Amino acid sequence: MFDDYKFHPSSLGLIMTESRTKEELGETAKSHLIECYVSKKYGRNKDVTNKFIEKGLLAEEDSFDLYTLVKDKLFIKNEKTFENDFFIGTPDIVDGNLIVDIKTSWDIFTFFSVIGKPINKMYYWQLQSYMDLTGANEAKLVYCLVNTPFKLVEDQKKKLMWTMGVIDPEADDAYFKACEQVDKNSIYDDIPIENKYIEFSIARDQSAIDKSHERVKFCRNFLNQL
Repeated sequence: MFDDYKFHPSSLGLIMTESRTKEELGETAKSHLIECYVSKKYGRNKDVTNKFIEKGLLAEEDSFDLYTLVKDKLFIKNEKTFENDFFIGTPDIVDGNLIVDIKTSWDIFTFFSVIGKPINKMYYWQLQSYMDLTGANEAKLVYCLVNTPFKLVEDQKKKLMWTMGVIDPEADDAYFKACEQVDKNSIYDDIPIENKYIEFSIARDQSAIDKSHERVKFCRNFLNQL
């Protein structure tokens, strides 16, 4: 059943994690593969969502607009799905020999937290597989800081009201001040656009791509034996 199973680039980092034992696959990889098995054999997909994913989806267009403005170049979201013998996926932007992947940060703290740190391994493998799919030789990982959509801001305030045990929001000064802080941490119109993106360049690494192909083959065998 899994001889030709193709992995999505966003999940490649999970199966590429190193085992802490002498086994080929670590526990993270095995857990993901079991989810893949259930999804394909029984037609059930694990529902994974949180506020970070929600903002990424709701504010995606704003992040594209931001990147277009700072680069002074029109970037159009790619709608084409690419696939080869190992992967299937849809990169955010395909610009000739360049792949661009846009990540919308939850807030200003998560946005700046990536500075001075190694590139996220999940995103590294995701972009290597996108380069493999498209033949590109360069990729850019771009973090964007854009305003949090109104719906998510209101969700935060409702949760805050419940947590603080507020009965009358209009008369609760502490709740009012807390809501002001939520707004402050959600709206970034006061920050210049050139300070609202962080970009990392990732070169195509054929040895890493070859390694990912071998891991996919091993994972297919693991799935067939479940």
